[in-house]
Amino acid sequence: MSNAHDADAAKLAELGYKQEFERKWSGFHNFAISFSIISILSGCFTTFAQAWNNGGPVAISVGWPIIAGLIMLIGLTMAELVSAMPTAGGIYYWALNLGKPIHGWVTGWLNLIGLITVTAGVDYGFANFFTFTASLYSKSFDPGNLHTIFIVFAITLLIHIAMNIWGAKIIHQLQGINVWVHVFGVAAIILILILIPSHHQTSHWVFTHQINNSGFSHHAFWIYVLPLGFLLTQYTITGFDASAHVSEETGQAGKAAAQGLWKSIAYSAVAGWILLLSFLYASTDEAAITKGGGFVATIFTTAVSMGWAKLILIITCLGQFFCGMSCVTAGSRMLFAFSRDKAVPGNKYWTKLDKNRNPSHAAFGLGFAALVVTLPALWSAVAFFAVTSMAVIGLFGSFAIPIWLRWRKGDAFKQGDWNLGKKWKWMAPLAVLEIVLVSVYFIMPTTPAGVPWSKSFDIKAANYTPVTFVVVLGGALLWWVLGAKKHFKGPIRTLD
Repeated sequence: MSNAHDADAAKLAELGYKQEFERKWSGFHNFAISFSIISILSGCFTTFAQAWNNGGPVAISVGWPIIAGLIMLIGLTMAELVSAMPTAGGIYYWALNLGKPIHGWVTGWLNLIGLITVTAGVDYGFANFFTFTASLYSKSFDPGNLHTIFIVFAITLLIHIAMNIWGAKIIHQLQGINVWVHVFGVAAIILILILIPSHHQTSHWVFTHQINNSGFSHHAFWIYVLPLGFLLTQYTITGFDASAHVSEETGQAGKAAAQGLWKSIAYSAVAGWILLLSFLYASTDEAAITKGGGFVATIFTTAVSMGWAKLILIITCLGQFFCGMSCVTAGSRMLFAFSRDKAVPGNKYWTKLDKNRNPSHAAFGLGFAALVVTLPALWSAVAFFAVTSMAVIGLFGSFAIPIWLRWRKGDAFKQGDWNLGKKWKWMAPLAVLEIVLVSVYFIMPTTPAGVPWSKSFDIKAANYTPVTFVVVLGGALLWWVLGAKKHFKGPIRTLD
């Protein structure tokens, strides 16, 4: 083992854990997994309709850089935390270290819910786009059939689980390949939408035009409808905690994991904005896009020839597929780490490593949970947006707790190799405030038919995000009260 790896193992030992994973991930690979999970080829495409119908161009062109800037503050405060405590448990370990066991318990379950649902959201989004793209080649695929989409989703999940189990030796290399798929793929799509359409929208339309297809009154546009459209940005730029979850496999993790985390946000924010602007400038048939429910593929089929549209869709399907693979990788590490501290039922099973020193059992468990949480999508088209909302609230909610605890710790916090100096004093409170506000919005109904007390209420249109959190997080808290608080005291040391 090199001197650098010796230092990494010593740092991990300080935190109470022995070196179990191989440190074969470089700083680039650490960046690559977060960049891959953020995946602007996934989020910018799959949740475009949410922003189109709830705000329109202004929610995208203006909303994206504002929300991305706030997410950058969240990422910077987290980068400081991962530098000080580079463990696979990441988020929940920070909360344990900075607070009490209950803080770690709640943080861990929020993060686990978020990682499960972001995996579900990415793979279900891929299934949507794959089915639509396949329908352009064969009439046997019906993009409006929820059962067909779900079958594709389930098969995709199984493939990603298999890739993480039997492809463990090359999974870090595949993350690197995915970065270049995104770099060249995004560049190709932007160039196609700039050069090929015969005409474009005006900048005035792109940066000021408003659309409200939500069904809610336009009087509520600025305070309710527009914020619902921000799900596009908040959902796309998430999952960057992956840099923490693979930090035990990363060389010189104190610096590499921190830089991987914040750089993945910065690069995705800039590239994502340029990509979305290319969408908007190519949106010359507003009526057709609205008629198509805001589905981003309608932009391509109305702005360029079918051949170019197919190429764009194939590129995004490839990026989305790799993104789902990365989600299973990161989520399995978190499930392993949380189980290592006996916080998950069946923890002995989830902590078993296979002959490649890979948490294959945890990969299967995470994928199966993603399948279960998406079952309502068999009968409800709104289910996808509920899943994405759960991912945002779960992940960002888990980020807020250690960020707040670090702020409360003040100067007593021992900073790592990469730190913010004194900037944490104003960054941390703003980061937590942003998370609280978006979490409130994303548990709200997205259509009038989803309002429980309205006469037009339809259970299929309901946002079931609050119900899921009540069941899962409520169950975790009940478990805590009934006995977990007696045995869950913090990290269980795996060395003397």
